[in-house]
Amino acid sequence: MGLFILKRTLTLLLTLLGTSIVVFLVLEILPGNAAQMLMGPDAAPEAVAELAEQLGLNQPAWERYVHWISGLVHLDLGNSYSYGTPVIELIAERMALTLPLALMAMTITTVVALAAGIYAASRHNKLGDVSVMGMAQLGIAIPNFWFAILLILLFSVHLKWFSAGGFPGWTEASGGSPWAALKSLMLPALSLAVVQAAILARITRSSVLEVLREDFVRTARAKGLSQRAALYGHVLRNALVPVVTVMGLQFAELMAGTIVVENVFYLPGMGRLIFQAIANRDLMVVRNCVMLLAAMVVIVNFVVDLLYAWIDPRTKASDI
Repeated sequence: MGLFILKRTLTLLLTLLGTSIVVFLVLEILPGNAAQMLMGPDAAPEAVAELAEQLGLNQPAWERYVHWISGLVHLDLGNSYSYGTPVIELIAERMALTLPLALMAMTITTVVALAAGIYAASRHNKLGDVSVMGMAQLGIAIPNFWFAILLILLFSVHLKWFSAGGFPGWTEASGGSPWAALKSLMLPALSLAVVQAAILARITRSSVLEVLREDFVRTARAKGLSQRAALYGHVLRNALVPVVTVMGLQFAELMAGTIVVENVFYLPGMGRLIFQAIANRDLMVVRNCVMLLAAMVVIVNFVVDLLYAWIDPRTKASDI
């Protein structure tokens, strides 16, 4: 197991290094100038050049890359060009909203999808199966932002159960409370979860059906084991490998998908931070935010690989 984890860790580090190079180069070739954006279109060229020197924008690209990577290692992400505050403080403040939102959406996705997928598989080609798959197909076709608007119209405008947008904060000092904060994230989490739950439900159904056709399941049923006991005692663990794969990818996608939903609900999370930083040409914020999201994708895949080894030891043995 130690060798398996070591190989996966080395792959993780190399992937993060390659990701950092790609993120840096892509943002480097974008048109525009941060100093010019901050000074305004009518600023004198001398003033723009002086500000660019203060921000370190006139240094060679390789020097700025090395400086950036060194800062990442020491958790020094520099200061935002437009906000004038440390980037790590901005990210920490916004992640306090975005991460719980993604976790809520992932929890809803997992509970709904696993229940629906297992129910559909256990009633293969029956009314329950057809109904669940029909709703899943409808869920896949619904765009997140459109479903978010529908939720606002129903639960905020007509029923008035939830606010249409905004975030009160987690503490009373910020004007909110844990319950008020969770309540304000419920509709955004639902709008994020609907598509992901539909996809995961279909994959869960397919995976469970595939395992149900295996010989060991037939043998267990022939020995008198009930369908329910065979399903939960023998089938589920073997069917979880592809499901866990998709869950890992979906969590990373949910983190990135908050950019649209947070703007619909006017939530001060990572999505709005990235959106505003792009508009202000604040490459320091954009670069670190994009790198953080990319790193989360890589780390989630790393965790999924470890879960593989726990769920199915054959994966670990074949990789070593």
